[in-house]
Amino acid sequence: MRRLLSIAVLAAALSACGQQEEQAAPPPPEVGVLTVQPTSIALEQELVGRLAPYRSADVRARVPGVLERRVYQEGSDVKEGDVLFRIDPAQLQAALGTAQGAQAQAQANYANSKTAADRARQLAPTSFISKSDLDNAIAAERSAEAALQAARASTQTAQINLGYATVRAPISGRAGKQQVTEGALVGQGDSTLLTTVDQIDPLYINFSISAAEFNRIRAMPLDREAGGGQVEIVLADGSVHDQMATLDFSGDVVDPASGAIQLRATVPNPDRRLLPGVYVTLRANMGQQSGVFLVPQAAVLRDANTAYVLVAGEGDKVVRKSVRTDRAQDGQWVITEGLTAGDRVIVSGVPKARPDAVVAPKPWTPEQAQAAPAAGAGAPPAGQPADAAGAPATTDDATAAPPQDAAGQAPAANDTQD
Repeated sequence: MRRLLSIAVLAAALSACGQQEEQAAPPPPEVGVLTVQPTSIALEQELVGRLAPYRSADVRARVPGVLERRVYQEGSDVKEGDVLFRIDPAQLQAALGTAQGAQAQAQANYANSKTAADRARQLAPTSFISKSDLDNAIAAERSAEAALQAARASTQTAQINLGYATVRAPISGRAGKQQVTEGALVGQGDSTLLTTVDQIDPLYINFSISAAEFNRIRAMPLDREAGGGQVEIVLADGSVHDQMATLDFSGDVVDPASGAIQLRATVPNPDRRLLPGVYVTLRANMGQQSGVFLVPQAAVLRDANTAYVLVAGEGDKVVRKSVRTDRAQDGQWVITEGLTAGDRVIVSGVPKARPDAVVAPKPWTPEQAQAAPAAGAGAPPAGQPADAAGAPATTDDATAAPPQDAAGQAPAANDTQD
């Protein structure tokens, strides 16, 4: 009887141990996974550029004189040929009169010389005039003709100088501040700067890129016809300019001082919203990049050697995959190496996933990431753990990891919280 009783007690003890072991094995943690596929995206570079006028013309006094008045409104838009300044024309008009008088005298001398030469030509066959007299008459005619041409050129020069007394806009654009006040003597010995006219529609954007980055982009297999060369402009207030810029110049010389290559784009500016000299942020489209993977930033981890992601592999076992990240774009990492089509990358619940451990994957969507900050807003209550991102841990089946003891092992089921 005692033997049977001992056997029964031993069987009951073994059964109790088995039940405790079954209770001690927690279910696999649930994680959110994103099935990735290769895609094509635009290779964008975020740079800083400075706006510059499309054309800039200095308006200078080309003849000496006293500045009489300014005709235009400072800071206004002018058209090519509009009158900007007037210079006192009295001295220039006098010079024109002198030139015209010299031309009239030269015209009379030429007429007399021509008459004498024609008479000598008529008398030459009759031997009433010597050969020497004929040659002298013809030479005088030619000299008078040359003097007449010089007088005409002087008159034309005087007329041009008189026209310069009315200073006109050389190009269409925005006229700047007046540099010389009325009554000042201008154009005496040099071309005095009166103002500047800048064409601001369109505008140039000057920016630069490092030589190493330029060579890296040039070596990449990009489809440069698919949107390549388009530049988006972000203003200082964060708004995006409604006109796209177009890359129109790429330098082939590296600046020895900065090690950068100069680039330039052209942007329409019909509403004159953009102004020269302003620094803007640029998103330059260098072309389409094919065969890359987009992974949320929360899924990419790093150690001392490389970047990696955790993937739910065969049998829902966690596999670590080293990846090569090219850049961050719109909250995602652009991965060029390390992933294959159909990989289930773990995005949420990453701290609960361990390599070679079994997990319970659930589809992850971007909406879950947007809802997570709202659900975990504020500091976690006292005693409530926080996840790796700093948000308080939730207690639903999708995100809650089984608590662990000091040794890193899961406690028995009768010790866990609901």
